[in-house]
Amino acid sequence: MFKNKTIMVTGGTGSWGHELTTQLLAFDPKEIRIFSRGEFAQFKMKIEYNNNPKLKFIIGDVRDYQALKRATIGVEVMFHCSALKHVPICEEQPDEAIKTNIIGIQNIIEVSIENKIKKVIDVSTDKACNPLSFYGLTKAVGERLMLQARAQTSDTQFLVIRGGNALGSNGSVVPFFINQIKKENKITVTDYQMTRYFLLLSDAIRLLFVSIGSELSGGLLVMKMPTCRILDLANVLIKYYGNSETKIVEIGIRPGEKIYETLVSQYESSNCYEYNEKYYLIYPYANLELQKVEFKEYNSNDNLMTEEEIETMLKKGGFLQ
Repeated sequence: MFKNKTIMVTGGTGSWGHELTTQLLAFDPKEIRIFSRGEFAQFKMKIEYNNNPKLKFIIGDVRDYQALKRATIGVEVMFHCSALKHVPICEEQPDEAIKTNIIGIQNIIEVSIENKIKKVIDVSTDKACNPLSFYGLTKAVGERLMLQARAQTSDTQFLVIRGGNALGSNGSVVPFFINQIKKENKITVTDYQMTRYFLLLSDAIRLLFVSIGSELSGGLLVMKMPTCRILDLANVLIKYYGNSETKIVEIGIRPGEKIYETLVSQYESSNCYEYNEKYYLIYPYANLELQKVEFKEYNSNDNLMTEEEIETMLKKGGFLQ
């Protein structure tokens, strides 16, 4: 699939980039370009991968068109993982979110067309669906720009992958909760009714590779993901790290936060298809010879995991000791 290919990963020093790089190396690519703006993060990653000659580290920012243009010369496949992702920070500094999550996407599109990159995969988020937060709004605009890019060229295939929370990624709630238990013997949740999509980061990356076979430029593939109550997740972690005195404290919804997340909205479901056992496909451009979904909305209140299933997932991810 990636053998002898030149691949670039934007935001390559982040948690998604690390896991993606690890799994890509198993396919024996010609080169993996790690494009990010963090010098020290690149230095650490270079050491972590034992100065692997297949890895090329490039300092740059998706906001910088010329730097991006130079970095993508000869690239065949691009995974776009860089973004400002922290909901409160994007609420506080919306101008910075726009620069990275919208202008950065536009730069990605333009250099991909100019340098004739064969395939561009944009990693999006459930927060782009029915967006409430500013982060979600910027990612929704980025999705739309990426999907509309199909009309600009036949040389580059643009694909968006929308998924929920990846356990093990930077900012993941699990290590945050574990740290709270160890330091304060409590867990703070914003609302007892809150539900979220969760998938192990390693499994999410493998799902990205499943998407590579799609030839539908302008398609939006939605990961089929398990869901859970945040309260149930907290109870499982208390079982392993807490004691009879560990408390769960409800602190209220933060600006831009939802009680539940949606991966396919009511508006999108009319153009949503059963793509395979791993994905739904949102494709509004033409009727496909695929079965349309029967649901009106795909949200995190459906098919909730039991505490036993949550425990199994956390054990598999190495979160429980």
